[in-house]
Amino acid sequence: MRKILKIAGLVLILLIVAAAAAYYWLSRPDVARFSTAELSGRVPVMAAQRGQTIPTVNVPEATSWPAGQAPHAAEGLAVTRFAEGLDHPRSIFVLPNGDVLVAEAESPPRDTSGIENKIMGRLMSKAGAGGKSANRITLLRDADGDGKAEVKTAYITGLNSPYGMALIGKTLYVANTDAILAFPYVEGETVMSGKPKKIADLPAKGTNRHWTKSLVAAPNGWLYVGVGADSNIGEKGMGNETRRASVLEVRPENGYVRTYAAGIRNPVGLAYYPGSDRLWAVVNERDMLGSDVVPDYMTTVDEGDFFGWPWYYWGGFVDPRVPPEEEDRRQYVKRPEYALGAHVAPLGFTFTEKLALGERWANGALIARHGSWNREPVAGYDVIFVKFGANGKPVDALPVPFLDQFLAKDGKTTRGRPADVKVAKDGSALVADDTGNVIWRVAKAG
Repeated sequence: MRKILKIAGLVLILLIVAAAAAYYWLSRPDVARFSTAELSGRVPVMAAQRGQTIPTVNVPEATSWPAGQAPHAAEGLAVTRFAEGLDHPRSIFVLPNGDVLVAEAESPPRDTSGIENKIMGRLMSKAGAGGKSANRITLLRDADGDGKAEVKTAYITGLNSPYGMALIGKTLYVANTDAILAFPYVEGETVMSGKPKKIADLPAKGTNRHWTKSLVAAPNGWLYVGVGADSNIGEKGMGNETRRASVLEVRPENGYVRTYAAGIRNPVGLAYYPGSDRLWAVVNERDMLGSDVVPDYMTTVDEGDFFGWPWYYWGGFVDPRVPPEEEDRRQYVKRPEYALGAHVAPLGFTFTEKLALGERWANGALIARHGSWNREPVAGYDVIFVKFGANGKPVDALPVPFLDQFLAKDGKTTRGRPADVKVAKDGSALVADDTGNVIWRVAKAG
């Protein structure tokens, strides 16, 4: 009997050691084989898949900007603080009179029960997110033209994780996480005097993992909304993804909503190419296929487009983790126009037709890359410029750094994270820094 117990004890020890070794092996970070530059451009490296049971977790800790310090701007440019003391500024909208609206928001309250949710909560807190949402839009005004907003007022309050904004005539549209609201816009008001009218509901059930709802007004007066997936690869069931991972078309006159394009995991930024009806989006792709896969991207979005999520990516590469569709649509998957690097998390972007910073930055797009949480080494944490050609599409060249050094040199901490970039009325660039709680202004040096 004693011998049997000894054998059983030895077996138990071996099992524990084996389980510990397996966990150690599975939890090791997947180290990138390619640089972010190699995973960018019109024809990026498409690396081999390296599926993960436990995701690579590499979250730089969010700190704050020391007094007198700022991100680093490209040669010939200077960066200053346009506004500070904000509460998680996410997206920017510049009004025709030059006033600047900033959505101060975080995700709605999340379920904190269970190990997975608790771990995610800690990671978000480390990255500078996960706090209580301010749920407001703040108005900033630089009346004296000195490059700093001396007016800062709560323009609209009591919202629900607001993100996208659009102005059509005298109506200001705001995309909450769960609905589009319409407000009567009066130029020059520093506090919204009118009451909102709900135009349409937006998907916000389930975990609402990707809560931001980007918004842009089309030349014909309709609205287009970017809605992210409620999961990574539909693992909670595709029934939870109705009208998600899509760009929705909303007609303000009657509240009609339809899916305009689908299979886009998280289209966070939307904009129209200047002087055209060509809609563009920047998109966050899926996780847990390795540090090199899948590249986030920038692309045109046309009516009826299908970009493959969750079954396919980058024009038809198969994700083996997802059960195949009943009807194989691989041949119909649209390939994105331009890769931005794997896991860099592009959020807001803008075209540069009104930017007054010199010919180097003409005819292109500025893109705020919020930064990775699941890549080794980390990537993003900057604002880049993508040059466009006469055909209205990106040229065959790599992105150019515009504003960087949000990430400390050791890669372990951040002073801020760029969340959006827009062009001010005076031609400078405004960059929302959601963990630094600053709006940076980039202008010509001197």
